[in-house]
Order: sequence, then structure tokens, then C-alpha cells
Amino acid sequence: MPELATALFRPGMRVAVACSGGADSVALLRTLLEHRSNLGLVLSIAHMNHGIRGLESDADEEFVRSLASQFDLPPHCRRVNVPAIAKATHKGLEESSRKLRYSWFWEILAARETDAIVTAHTLDDQSETVLQRLLRGAWTEGLSGIQPTLNPPARQPGIILRPFLATTRSEIETWLNAIGQTWREDSSNRDPAFTRNRIRHELLPALAEYNPAIQRQFAHLAALALDEESYWQAELARLLPSLLLPGKAVRGGGRATDALFGNQSLSIEIERLRNLHPALRRRVVRAAAAQLGSSLDFDHTERLLALAGPSDSGPNRTSLARSRVHLQVGLRAERTARELRLFSEPVTMHSTEVTGSSLAEYHLPIPGAVGAPLLGLRLEATVARPASTAFPAAMLRTHRPGDRVTLLHSRSSLKVSEALRRSCLPVTVACPLLEWQGEIVWMHGVALESGVARAAGLKVVAMPLA
Repeated sequence: MPELATALFRPGMRVAVACSGGADSVALLRTLLEHRSNLGLVLSIAHMNHGIRGLESDADEEFVRSLASQFDLPPHCRRVNVPAIAKATHKGLEESSRKLRYSWFWEILAARETDAIVTAHTLDDQSETVLQRLLRGAWTEGLSGIQPTLNPPARQPGIILRPFLATTRSEIETWLNAIGQTWREDSSNRDPAFTRNRIRHELLPALAEYNPAIQRQFAHLAALALDEESYWQAELARLLPSLLLPGKAVRGGGRATDALFGNQSLSIEIERLRNLHPALRRRVVRAAAAQLGSSLDFDHTERLLALAGPSDSGPNRTSLARSRVHLQVGLRAERTARELRLFSEPVTMHSTEVTGSSLAEYHLPIPGAVGAPLLGLRLEATVARPASTAFPAAMLRTHRPGDRVTLLHSRSSLKVSEALRRSCLPVTVACPLLEWQGEIVWMHGVALESGVARAAGLKVVAMPLA
């Protein structure tokens, strides 16, 4: 029988098993049926028909309903037209499916129809996720991969559990064959159009030639990263209140809170920053940027730390004692004799009124660069994975009613105004964003998730236009 993380459950818990009909979820259902008496669980089944594969999707639903009937379990079923929704929202099928599925999970939990929903993410899924994020340049928090538990939005009941993360897909299929349990095969799992499928069927097998246990090694990396991140978050919660200072220092003591710095700026004393371990130093400056609504990549973090380098003596004293750098649009850093300051700033707009019309639209070749005088910006775009045919151009523009974006490491799309609020940025009618292949892949001051950008390895650098 596959290994199950029984510690995630408590007696009397009502558990809905998210079952697609595939081997992993069917094995999870059968395993929980074996354990429900000794764990004291009340089981049900949750299945979403995404409507992507036509009759094949309908057959999956019938298969899951037959399982529910066979084991006398109440089914939660929902049908959605993912292709139509993806087209209307300019999202990919995979991303739209995931978002709709999890939105429905939270809906079931909010209605208190069950206490927990369990998903059949396996060790294979974990290793694929870690490798995919590693390729994208994730920090430690990203390398923690799929979490064993996923808490709901604030003040909402329920929880999502992943009790199969220590179990491999091959172990699951071997067990199902041994007990004579059939399952459904999803033909889309071999479609090379999806990045995860290429990682699963091409990249991981190639890496396994160097280390046959490579999947388990990536899963171990995720477990280590999860514990490391938990430790660092606790340390930052303890240290940041004394390290991050509001505004700027003024003569006679105290801090200034004028319109330029005020509540939209944070300062760190240079000497205190220097005395920190490099690992903590990076965490502190990234946390400061995050509080100002920006997400720093490795290069920006290193630029910021270099700005805070020694200037007490030597040839760098004059150049560093009073320096400023634009790290990204909406975030600027300034070095003074005693402090490193980070402050958010609105995008410099042209004096001509910008209302979201075509006057504020610019075509950006991918790869390439474009200057946008009305937005006060210059954008440069590069790709890590060139396509066999030329990429279409992207459009740099101001946001429009109905635009939706997905924050980095998030699953649900948001209105632009809500994304700005969550990123602690002012809500403006002229927020610059970049639309490419039907998705918003970049937005001023906000780190976004994008399937098309990730697939191409798209990197966008924005600079103020002189």
C-alpha cells in the first residue's frame, strides 16, 4: 500500500478526496478507504469535469461517479468549460484548470460541506515542481515546492492536504495493479506543449542517467527548503521591526515622514546591515522591498547590497556615500553616509493626460526594447528559450477595465486594482502593464505569474525614461 502521511488527519475529520480518475487520485481514494476506520475519517469524493477533452472528460466523470457508488461515498461534482473560460480570460488551459479547481475547493470548504480536501500530489509531482521552479530562478521559498498543507484565505474554514508527497507514481501504479483497481489515463499528460510534461518525459529522465534517484533528491531539497524557509520567516519576524526604519533620519533624532519618503519608504542602517551574515543580509533587503510592493530577483538584490558596501575610506567613498539606483520600475534605492533607503515611487507620467487610450500603447518586439514617453518608461525584453518561429510582439499599455493578473506564487487571478492594493502600491488609472500572447506578463511594481512568460523564459527590465 502507498505511504500515507496519517499525521495530517484527526479523528472525525470529514475528508473530500479530489479524484480525477487518474492513477494517483484513485490510489489516494483506495488508500484512505483502507485507513478510514483506524483514522476515524468520513469520506466523500470531489471531481471537476474541465470539459477539455470532450467525451474523454465525460468518461472520466462517469468513472469517478461509479467509484463513489461502488464505495457508497457522496460525490461533489462540477462541470466547467475551461476552453471557453481560458479564451475569454486570455489564460492557458493548464492555468485556468488549476485556478477553477482550487476556487471550487475553497467554495466547498467555505460551505462547510467537508473539513478538508485531499489531493494526490506525489513525490514525482514534487520533484517536477522543484525542477521547474529551479529553472525559473526561484529563491528558497520557491524551492520548497508543493506544501503538505495549504491553508484557506483568511477567516475561512477548512484546509487542503497532500498526504502522498512521499509516494512515487511507480509505487502507486504497482499497488493498483496488485489489487486489480483500474484507473483513467489523461491523454493531455503527454502533450509536449505543456512545460511540465517536457520536464516529466524529457528532462527528468535525462537527469536520471546521472542519478537514478534524482526525483527523490529534488523532493529532499523541497523538504529542506520548507524547513529553512520556516526558520527564516520566524527570524525575520523577530528582527525586521528593529532593522527596518520608516522614512529618513533627521537632525536631532527622529524620522522624517514627508511626501517623498514617509510611509512609502524604509531605511536600514549601513553598519547594522554590514554586520549581518550575507544570508540574512539578502533576506532583509528582499523583505524591505516586499513591504514596498516589489519582488527582487538575484541581480537586483546584489545591486542593492553592493550599494550598501564599504564607503568609510578608499576610492569608493565618494561614489558610494551618496548614490541612487533604480532597481525596477516603482522601486528606487539611495545610499547615504549612514543609511540605505528604499522607497516606492509612482511612474513618471507625461504631462499629456493618459486615460488608457491608444495614446499610451506601445508595441514591444520580443526580444527587443521600446521607449514609452507617455509612461516615462523604457522596457527591454529578453527570452531564455527562443522559439522556432518569431515571437509575436507584446503591447505595453495602461490597464483597462476587466484586466486580471496573477501574483507570483499565487493561484487565483485578481483585478489590477486588487493586485496593486495587495502589493501596497497606490491604485492608479494609468498603471503600466505588458500584454503578451493573451496574458499580462509584467506590471509596474508587481511580481506576476505567467504561463507564456515562464515557457519562453521571458525577462522584462524597466527603466525610467530620461
